[in-house]
Amino acid sequence: MANVLTQLEKHVSLDNTDEVLTYIAGKQVKESYEANMVDYYAHYCDFNGIKFSKPKYHRDHKLPYVPSKEELGLFISHASPRYSLIYSIMKDTGMRPVEVSAIKVDDIDLEKGIISVQTAKHGQPRIVKLKGQTLGMLKVYLQKHHSNLFPRSGVISNTYGRLGASLVKKLQNPGLRKIRLYDFRHYFATNLYHDTRDLLLVKEKLGHRNIQRNRQHQIVQKTKIAKFPFLSFSILHLTTKVSKLRD
Repeated sequence: MANVLTQLEKHVSLDNTDEVLTYIAGKQVKESYEANMVDYYAHYCDFNGIKFSKPKYHRDHKLPYVPSKEELGLFISHASPRYSLIYSIMKDTGMRPVEVSAIKVDDIDLEKGIISVQTAKHGQPRIVKLKGQTLGMLKVYLQKHHSNLFPRSGVISNTYGRLGASLVKKLQNPGLRKIRLYDFRHYFATNLYHDTRDLLLVKEKLGHRNIQRNRQHQIVQKTKIAKFPFLSFSILHLTTKVSKLRD
């Protein structure tokens, strides 16, 4: 939000709602992006007691891109130790950047390999489990860091953006541009649904209050099967195997 407000402030007075709306309307961007800018500005107006009536926009609801394990691995392996850990936590647990930034030492149980996630975006608190490699990285990290473990979510996001731009140039792979920080969360959710076919479980692990928020991961998984029919047998076999193991 701060980046959007800073951008607006360079061109118009934030206290003049007409100027702000005219500037946003004149930008050559998608309507959904304009809507996001207006949402951020509305928060500013509400905080500062400025009367503002939001115009209505048509938002494009597209399915999220779900990167491969190898693609996410590129970001993890090329990041600094701190950010490699952050991205690994997000990949293992589906945590939001703002939730990672809020992790405190008391939220971590190294013996059980779990993190108690504080709620974000009016979501649900929950407990998530780390994989062995990520847990090992966290143990090493905590030997040197005892408070203020991770940066603010805005810093995490900006650092990820710089890393992505660097990787595109270094690896000559423009396809990496489409992988957003939140796609670590989408990767986790879609793979969890792939393994369990349980939307309620996905809802619980993502900290969503509304199960409708998880439909996109169900649709993404079904889209993959429709595009690659030969996967359906393997997925059915895997689902049956998991069910037997749980019984």
